[in-house]
Amino acid sequence: MQLSLGKMLPSLGEAAPLHTLLFLLAMLLVLAHYLQKRRQHRNYPPGPSGLPILGNFFQMDYKNPKLTVQKLVKKYGNVFCTHVGNVTFMIVSGMPLIKEVLVNQEQVFIDRPQGPLHFHLFQSFGLIMSNGQQWKQQRRFALMTLKNFGLGKKTLEDRIQEEARYLTEAIKEENGQPFDPQFQITNAVSNIICYLTFGHRFEYHDSQFQELLKALDDSTVLSTKWECQLFNIFPRIMKLLPGSHQKLIREWKKLESFVERVIKQHKEDLNPEETGDFIDAYLKELTKENIHSSFSEKNIVFCTLDLFFAGTETTTTTLRWGLLYMALHPEIQGKIQAEIDRVIGQSRQPTMADKENMPYTNAAIHEVQRMGDIIPFNVPRMTTVDTTLAGYYVPKGTIVGTNLYSLNRDPEQWATPETFNPEHFLENGQFKKREAFLPFSIGKRACLGEQLARTELFIFFTCLLQKFTFQAPPNTQLSLDFRAGITYSPASYQICALPRGL
Repeated sequence: MQLSLGKMLPSLGEAAPLHTLLFLLAMLLVLAHYLQKRRQHRNYPPGPSGLPILGNFFQMDYKNPKLTVQKLVKKYGNVFCTHVGNVTFMIVSGMPLIKEVLVNQEQVFIDRPQGPLHFHLFQSFGLIMSNGQQWKQQRRFALMTLKNFGLGKKTLEDRIQEEARYLTEAIKEENGQPFDPQFQITNAVSNIICYLTFGHRFEYHDSQFQELLKALDDSTVLSTKWECQLFNIFPRIMKLLPGSHQKLIREWKKLESFVERVIKQHKEDLNPEETGDFIDAYLKELTKENIHSSFSEKNIVFCTLDLFFAGTETTTTTLRWGLLYMALHPEIQGKIQAEIDRVIGQSRQPTMADKENMPYTNAAIHEVQRMGDIIPFNVPRMTTVDTTLAGYYVPKGTIVGTNLYSLNRDPEQWATPETFNPEHFLENGQFKKREAFLPFSIGKRACLGEQLARTELFIFFTCLLQKFTFQAPPNTQLSLDFRAGITYSPASYQICALPRGL
């Protein structure tokens, strides 16, 4: 008499002791791992062995992934793979191969991966992680709209200069006493993207806005916690369990709700004859006939949220690294201030026109970006079809990280790769571009806010050093400790901003 599988399994559970069932489960996991290995192509990239199902999950240092990756680069070379669950991660190092991924085979590596946690938060919306025609349409619209509101024009530069005045006044209120500059810098930088997207800035003592910026900062760090990585392997189970992934979901919902409230207010105040910001422009786009299907009430929320996040986090983090490096290298800070005094003086604010005459200051800002290395593995890509790279077979759906950290610390590219040295970007006293310097990435998916970020970095950084000298508080040793998250940011630090009396 035949017994169906559905009836047989309960029978086994009733008859077999627990240790026997656990042994059978372990054997099934080993078999699944073996079959997965057998399916790999013979020219598959090398990489460390892992556990069944979990793969290399326990081999990663989630507090300092750079350390793990660099060890694996030394062992396996410029192309290697790791596995977590059923997902393959490939890390590519060295300028030739990074250029192959981001430029030469751009269409093959053009997509962004969308894991279970990302899909739970954003589905397939937004500017940063969307794909296909939706991404092309939304990026094109965002670029066009931001240009219409001053991106790359004097009007936006004036707005950044105005915010720089608010920032220097806020720091002056600290009276040279130790303080954490994250609060003021984040507010100043965020106010620029808020002006472009929401149509107005926020006061530095707006408690609700500060709560929002804290939610943004927390989300940046929470996203790379091990619980969030485990969510991508066992989403159904992790939805039911407590952990940092649950806090991340709550913080993003706060941000989402904030943007939804702003959009609702824009709808109520919308003037068909005037377009004041990105949200106004998007709402008007929604009223047109025959628009692309990616334009929707839902997508406006996530596109705005992407602009808000990217326009706040990366420049803020770079400026925080900048002040820390200035305090740690007073001789370099002194050279920058001498150049500022010679070219600009104290009677007016810096402008972008001054940058051409300030090679040392420009070089120092670039060196902050190199050493700060805030997105060391770039924003991830995913292969759209099977391909080959450096002779290795790379199947469709492989997630790819381009190892910018390896470029920023390559002794063949930099004279003193581990030392903060603006001379890396100077030649005969003039600023020199470097091919291996890719803080905004390259190719069609390069940072769409690069021009805005460059303007903010120069004007904010130069204004701050024009008005203050930054140094460690008395009897305090500053360090380069960091927090690993979506970006690598300095650990919280206290600093003194001494007004410059010339």
